[in-house]
Amino acid sequence: MPCKPAFNRGQKFIALSWLGIFLGLFLTIPAASQDLGNGFFDHGAASPVSSQRGVVATVDGNGRNVALLWLFDHRGGYALLMIDAETGKSEQFPTPFALDVPYGDVPYSSILSSKNKFYTLFNDHFTEFDPVKRAFTFSKEATPKMAMGMTEDDHGIIWAVTYPNSGLVSFNPETRQFRDYGSLYKQNWRQYPGCLATDNAGWVYFGLGNTASQIIAFDPASQKAKIMLSETERKRGAAYVYRDLDGKVYGEPLRNSKDDWYEFYKGNGRKIGKHDHLSPKPIITGSQNLFYRDFPDGRKIKELDLQERKLVVEDPKTNTEKKVSFAYTSDGAIVMGVGTSPDNTIAGGTTFPMRFFNYDPKTGKLANVEAIGQFNAVARQGDRFYFGVYPQGALLEWNPLKPWVDTKKGADTNPQFLTSANPVIHRPFRILAYPDGKTIIMSGTPEYGYTGGGLLFWDREKQTQTVLPDSAVILDQSTLSMVALPGDKLLGGTTTAPGTGGEKKATEAELYIMNMASRRVEWHKALFPGVQDYSDICVGPDGLVYGITDFKKFFVFDPVKRVVVHEQDAEADFGRTTAAQSPRIFVFGPNGEIYLLFVNGIVRVEPGSFRMTLVAKSPVPINTGGDYLDGRIYFVSGSHLYSYRLK
Repeated sequence: MPCKPAFNRGQKFIALSWLGIFLGLFLTIPAASQDLGNGFFDHGAASPVSSQRGVVATVDGNGRNVALLWLFDHRGGYALLMIDAETGKSEQFPTPFALDVPYGDVPYSSILSSKNKFYTLFNDHFTEFDPVKRAFTFSKEATPKMAMGMTEDDHGIIWAVTYPNSGLVSFNPETRQFRDYGSLYKQNWRQYPGCLATDNAGWVYFGLGNTASQIIAFDPASQKAKIMLSETERKRGAAYVYRDLDGKVYGEPLRNSKDDWYEFYKGNGRKIGKHDHLSPKPIITGSQNLFYRDFPDGRKIKELDLQERKLVVEDPKTNTEKKVSFAYTSDGAIVMGVGTSPDNTIAGGTTFPMRFFNYDPKTGKLANVEAIGQFNAVARQGDRFYFGVYPQGALLEWNPLKPWVDTKKGADTNPQFLTSANPVIHRPFRILAYPDGKTIIMSGTPEYGYTGGGLLFWDREKQTQTVLPDSAVILDQSTLSMVALPGDKLLGGTTTAPGTGGEKKATEAELYIMNMASRRVEWHKALFPGVQDYSDICVGPDGLVYGITDFKKFFVFDPVKRVVVHEQDAEADFGRTTAAQSPRIFVFGPNGEIYLLFVNGIVRVEPGSFRMTLVAKSPVPINTGGDYLDGRIYFVSGSHLYSYRLK
């Protein structure tokens, strides 16, 4: 919950003296804020770059070396970029289908076929790009949502298996026939089918996870699927398959299990134990991290940097390198959220690429630098600022009064890597700076395939941690929102959402009160039937707790009597609140006024009467919150940082 910064004004000269060093280390953006009218300002893209989601080296129709890559910004996978490796001349090709923005779908797998066509499937659409024709040459709506695994069979047919329900599709580049076989396997959790292979008899196999692994075999002739692993063989995590040069497919119930291999052929599986001699058939495919560097003439991509917009190609024959610059357009990276730093600046993080950014209202400058991960949650305590980081489940401490030093675990850096709560917390949702001035509490969902997330307690004085699993908080749930209560208590609101790829087990979210001394839950209850998330909560000046459930219902809770004293459907009047992995819906004004960030605007709630009033309708959707600084409420829309000047 955002609160007033605890900042010693006598330290301001120290902060200013470091500012020149700080900005010198960062990529600084001369951001001229745009006045949007009615008190709203656009301060620019926090990180005005894109991320790649699959890169391959190949040739165009003239035999020239080109790099192909999928571009991803806050809109999703918005284009394919084609770069001439000799000149740096680039062409950008928008995807041949509409995107759901912001935060649309992106490629998670792609393949460069033996016929030099580049394929992917995302946003429910299968696509073919031809670098010879320099165009998208096929697009077809498919089983949702995106491919996690792709391959090419011995007849040149392209196959893709999709998240979240193991959908299977095929495309014959010769006949142009596209076939959608639908979802082949049902589970009550979202499936990640991360690998796909075919044997030389035409059977298709894929491995999936993460709640429980499985391998599926599919016969295109009969269009029937077979389950290859018994229930006792399934493991938490993902199974693995690959195509070998001997024409067969080999797989493991759990990737990297080493001595638990299967041999698959014509839809039959045989346990073979150890399998030390792997000879994978060369197929240019992979996940979103696909980076195929080899051009047909022997030269290689050494570096492709979207931040610097440079391509470096090396020639092993002559031991030389060539560096070229290229151009592309970007609408900026996804912003995870913002908070007010102790030095009176606005700080936060972006993802894809994962960067830290800092906005100084006094100079109007945005600065950003590479981050160790995705800064999901932020909070400040005293003269320090804290980040909850995905995917490490890490807690970082940043001192804004000292120079930035890229974070390294186990090293003296700034931000400092304090600890990791993985697998109990893998995707942080919230950081609470407890009012004792020394305790930092972090919550979130657990590792992939797990269900309930716990709590991390970090003692700043002792530099020690305590990690509670979900069984010590609320079983099979994770804490989405937290506030401190008088009497050394903690109030938490849960979500029933599991870890990524995990099984949802709880049916209703709960509020709970924990004794901070004993770290034991004293009381918990599902206050509202059917509610899945306590999206955000804060403590008002009257000692009551104000909250939002499922990003739409407003409620007021008396933590002493432990009863709800008010509730109303806020969605009916104002639409839905902002939503993110760390929502930050509530923002306090300079005198303790309570504001809420809705997608459509900013609302003020009056203690006592609990009346909600629209303060201002936003000219842009408010996607992520939110904090107060010097008369303004800051928030995020798309990739841009915005503010509203309170009247």
